Amino acid sequence: MLKEFKAFISRGNVLDLAVAVIIGAAFGKIVTTLVEGVLMPPIGLLLGNVDFSSLFIVLDSTKSAVSLKEAKDMAIPVIAYGQLLNDIISFLVVAFAVFIVVKQANRFKKDEAAAPATPMKECPFCASSIPVKAKRCPQCTSTL
Repeated sequence: MLKEFKAFISRGNVLDLAVAVIIGAAFGKIVTTLVEGVLMPPIGLLLGNVDFSSLFIVLDSTKSAVSLKEAKDMAIPVIAYGQLLNDIISFLVVAFAVFIVVKQANRFKKDEAAAPATPMKECPFCASSIPVKAKRCPQCTSTL
């Protein structure tokens, strides 16, 4: 069982996946910081000094709170939609970055697929595919 596990772990796909998960987690932190620290403050400023991460709706009309932290401290039920807005923008940034990476990868694959292949013809004796410049069939050894 240990040998099977070692073979499983040493396969290229598993290692690639592990690297992708680690890079993805680090990239997620970068995007979160970008959205919450760089993108949202200027947007909030343009909209009248709004801090998106602290936007909320109080569900209990008998209680009131000035800030989201105060509402949580007082155990007032709230819908914290500001953080949802930040998370949606973070998701869109990550989705766009993944789109760009996949688009570039597909472009490289097209270049590889478009590489000219050796022109082939069919052997009249055994019907196997052989290069056009071949003088003898490698399958049936017939002279062409």
